[in-house]
Amino acid sequence: MYAVIDIGGKQYRVEKGDEVIVDRLDKDAGKTLTLKPVLIGGGKRAVTAAELKGARVRAKVEEHLLGKKVKVFKYKPKSTYKKMRGHRSRLSRVSIQSIATAAPKKKAEPKAADEASKPEKPEASD
Repeated sequence: MYAVIDIGGKQYRVEKGDEVIVDRLDKDAGKTLTLKPVLIGGGKRAVTAAELKGARVRAKVEEHLLGKKVKVFKYKPKSTYKKMRGHRSRLSRVSIQSIATAAPKKKAEPKAADEASKPEKPEASD
């Protein structure tokens, strides 16, 4: 079973046991968070919109880290203009603990005894 989750405005396809690197989260390392999936698939049955409403994905923030150094170099020929800038993205590593769907609710079937006990309406005669 897999789920598509939305974290920080980006969507990720995850399965149980996956580790995903996302933009830095406000949670401390070691904390657990619960996410609402955008889509759930896999298995032998399709997930309906009603089941998706109660579905949850549990994830654990493993660590906070920095991305690779990105260098930005600006240069204009025939002048002495040179500018070197750079940055490292703040990231979080998240591991997926579980993907749970809500159990489908069964519709109550009308009882045969209730239908038999109702009085029939007489037909209007002209």
